[in-house]
Amino acid sequence: MLIILKILLFPLVILLFPTAFKGNKNIPKGKCIFVCNHTSNVDPVLMVLSTWRKQYFLAKKELFKCWFMRLIMKIAHGIPIDRGKTDLKAIKESLKVLNNGKVLTIFPEGTRNKEQTELGEVKAGAAMFAIKTKTPIVPVWISKKPRLFRPNKLKFGTPFTLDEFYDKKLDAATLEEAGQIVAKKLLENK
Repeated sequence: MLIILKILLFPLVILLFPTAFKGNKNIPKGKCIFVCNHTSNVDPVLMVLSTWRKQYFLAKKELFKCWFMRLIMKIAHGIPIDRGKTDLKAIKESLKVLNNGKVLTIFPEGTRNKEQTELGEVKAGAAMFAIKTKTPIVPVWISKKPRLFRPNKLKFGTPFTLDEFYDKKLDAATLEEAGQIVAKKLLENK
């Protein structure tokens, strides 16, 4: 179903939000985590259309309240997350996705960056998932906030691992340090 929707939606979305997809050769085979900056509601749509790989998305639980959006999230393989607390159900589901060799997409700022700063505060969730499952991370950068008929670029960067943290205890300080590496790699991919 998602492949059919991708085929149908791709021409329309690219006409409205012309986006060049770069660096697809950087996407590893097997499991990986896409981490992407987040400035617009269009960002997840661009991520879905950027590759033929099946992606699972962490998405705020509020998107699942309306029946129509819940259907869209189900088709797009959305995993609801309560951003106001440590959501164990979302964490377990995300770990399961990665342990099954699939792709997890995370917007590590946790919300849209409405301030138009380069990158908002990066949360440690992506780093924690990558360390616990020994999964490579692929930084993804959307050059500009998507706007109607304005050319844009979505770029997949070079995958990296956080293997220096694999044998460490995952306390707050360690996750903060790993999260800063994720932020740095994301910015380097601009």
